[in-house]
Amino acid sequence: MKSALITGANRSIGLETAKQLSKQGIFVYLGSRDLAKGNEVIGTLTEEGFENIKAIEIDVTNADSIVAAKNIIEQEQGKLDILINNAGVLGVNPQTATETAVDDIKAVFETNFFGVIQVTQTFLDLLQKSDAPRISNITSGLGSLTLHSDPSWKYYQVKAAAYGPSKSALNAYTIVLAYELKDSAFKVNVIDPGYTATDFNHHSGPGTVESAASFIIKHTLTDENGPTGQFFSNDIEDESGISPW
Repeated sequence: MKSALITGANRSIGLETAKQLSKQGIFVYLGSRDLAKGNEVIGTLTEEGFENIKAIEIDVTNADSIVAAKNIIEQEQGKLDILINNAGVLGVNPQTATETAVDDIKAVFETNFFGVIQVTQTFLDLLQKSDAPRISNITSGLGSLTLHSDPSWKYYQVKAAAYGPSKSALNAYTIVLAYELKDSAFKVNVIDPGYTATDFNHHSGPGTVESAASFIIKHTLTDENGPTGQFFSNDIEDESGISPW
């Protein structure tokens, strides 16, 4: 049985992704900063008939927490097949370039950028033991510099000095990571689930968590000929789903 770790998975898109992966016969570690909250979710899922999902405590901003989670998965699975770096924060609002405090911007980068790097580097050796390792970094269309520079883009007016740049940085890191792993079995991509109605945005998005999770899984469970180093977005209205950087 393949195994997957999803960070920030005790609600919204992360939770729905865990549910859909479980239905496909994959053992899912549901990452949660608060293990009690994670276990509460697992209790509900068990009542609903879900199997192969286990809550695991992981705070992507805490190196000790990440290592502890890695040790548990190593003891129980011996390897990891899929890493979905989903945990993210929006930060303070509004986020103007001229007035947002540097510490507030750093706080967003700590989770959305440095947290992903810490988790990825810590779990890399477990992923290398998989026959088909996959790393999906969950990004946002707001991380696209090309779209942000296009006045005709439907979200052109949505500018955030911390969140958007943190995702742009994540995109850039993913390009480098995919390049370094290109001669291996790894597939490494950034995936934007689209503007989805979640607690994250006060349920203002038009998309559903079901569609978002399905899109993430589609571009994660790829075969050996699948793409790597690509940017996919559920908001791109063509068959490819490829977003400009």
